[in-house]
Amino acid sequence: MALLTLATTGSAVAHLVLPAALGRTLDLLLADPESARTHHWLLGCVALTVAIVVLDACDVALTAGTNARATAWIRRRAVRHTLDAGPRSGGPPAGDLVARLVGSAAQAGTAPAALAATFSSVITPVGGVCALALIDPWTAVGLLVGLPLFGLLLRGFVRDSGDSLTRYQRTQGEIAGRLTEALDGARTIAAAGTARREISRVLGPLPALSREGHRVWRVQSRSTAQAAALVPMLQITVIAVAGIRLDAGALSVGSLLAASRYAVLATGFGGLVGRLGALVRARTAAARVAELLAAPVIPHGDRTLPPGDGTVELRAVTLSTGGRTVLDGVDLALPGGTSTAVVGRSGAGKSALAAVAGRLADPDRGTVLLDGVPLPELTRAEIRGAIAYAFARPALLGGTLHGTIALGVTRPPASGVARAARAACADGFISRLPDGYATPCAGVLLSGGEIQRLGLARAFAHDGRLMVLDDATSSLDSVTELRVARALAREEGHRTRLIVAHRATTAARADRVVWLEEGRVRAVAPHAELWRIPDYRAVFAPPDPDPERDPLVDTAPVPGPLADAVPGPGRTSAGGGAQRPGGTGTFAGPGPSGGAGAGDADG
Repeated sequence: MALLTLATTGSAVAHLVLPAALGRTLDLLLADPESARTHHWLLGCVALTVAIVVLDACDVALTAGTNARATAWIRRRAVRHTLDAGPRSGGPPAGDLVARLVGSAAQAGTAPAALAATFSSVITPVGGVCALALIDPWTAVGLLVGLPLFGLLLRGFVRDSGDSLTRYQRTQGEIAGRLTEALDGARTIAAAGTARREISRVLGPLPALSREGHRVWRVQSRSTAQAAALVPMLQITVIAVAGIRLDAGALSVGSLLAASRYAVLATGFGGLVGRLGALVRARTAAARVAELLAAPVIPHGDRTLPPGDGTVELRAVTLSTGGRTVLDGVDLALPGGTSTAVVGRSGAGKSALAAVAGRLADPDRGTVLLDGVPLPELTRAEIRGAIAYAFARPALLGGTLHGTIALGVTRPPASGVARAARAACADGFISRLPDGYATPCAGVLLSGGEIQRLGLARAFAHDGRLMVLDDATSSLDSVTELRVARALAREEGHRTRLIVAHRATTAARADRVVWLEEGRVRAVAPHAELWRIPDYRAVFAPPDPDPERDPLVDTAPVPGPLADAVPGPGRTSAGGGAQRPGGTGTFAGPGPSGGAGAGDADG
């Protein structure tokens, strides 16, 4: 920016000096063309011309570099701030966010160069007016008479184009947001046969976009046309006044030449229309990026964790989102090295509890501690190094499958990545791929269960003291889930596990269960004890579409953890299936998670 300002300012100064030098040289050529003084002035004019060419070339090169660097800086800052603000920042939809980070950031990145160009565009006409005043005050008066009209023209252009550009970019972001939503739900749209309706919805704001775009061009074309008409009139006025002064003997021929050149420079205010247009576009785009930067970020402290086993404490934690309280005064302690399942109906606050436990979100009130240290007092690296996450729909980042498993504050070695993949039952399908762990994430089609296993592998590879699984096994089949559960059991004593569970089998394998109901902790106990409560069993039972039907199961409690309990005589399976009396048989029926349960039972 500094170099660009020097180049543009130097070029403007050289342009201002050149007419005076040309006028003086012309007068010397007419008086004594062979004198050394005349030759010196000629060489000076040549040097000024070369300097203008070199500075203008530097201007072009520095403008490109400044635009690129400024755009990269804005994008880095905006992306970093968006990630720092976290998922609760209430920002724009994904499509609008991408439009701001790509299009708006690029336009805002032109602001430094546009500002430098505008500064030089102001120096040139102002210097031209001053030079005319020095040559002959009457020529400057002839120019200044028409400048108020030009000022009104520029003022109207900035006001009208700024308003239109703001509405244009906002509408553009709305279309991008709707398009992203449609792409995310493409399969649902295809299955419902509503593609045409969705196209109409996405393109709904297009007339408004077209209207504002045409208005911008009308404002710019009108202002350019007005400037094109006004500028020559001002130049002709200056030249006419200079001609009259020449006829009166007040000006020399060289001064007339200089005055005509300075008239061109002084009316360079016309170039300000284009410069101001670029500056207005950059300013409007910068305002859209600034809205992202206005979101409050999650602050971090400077403390590190003491030695500990990963004990987590929630003290009077309250969290609201979307105007609804999702956690209400939660007091909870997770002993270090144990596994805790969090269960509850939809909307009970399970994912919210998982978010505040790992500080993906801060509670509105209350405190969350890890090994006695409040999470806000820890550094960002300390928190992310101590807590591993796995989600229901993990994002495949890192470029390759190896990279997505190794993604984190610290990168595990290749052997650690393979070991984590085996624990998550992902090594099998990865090894069958032609490029194995080097397979690019963008070039491979994976099922929902395979993607979940990669997310689980990332959590296993992360050597922290707390592992949070937010419904991270929902897409796994029963056999794979059992293997993953055994791998989690091997983590006992090594780190604490907090598992958001929707299946009774998952809850049964945990050391204890936290039962949430409407954002409050209703009970904390082992699964076998809670299973005796009908309301708890109802958390896992699918809704009965026919309450008048003859039930196939009784409601006798199952003694012991569901994962290990085998239905005995006269009892039904935990999955709700009917047992065949006598001999060894297979029973099947609707399972606790709504799917089919199956198993063997001795009659």
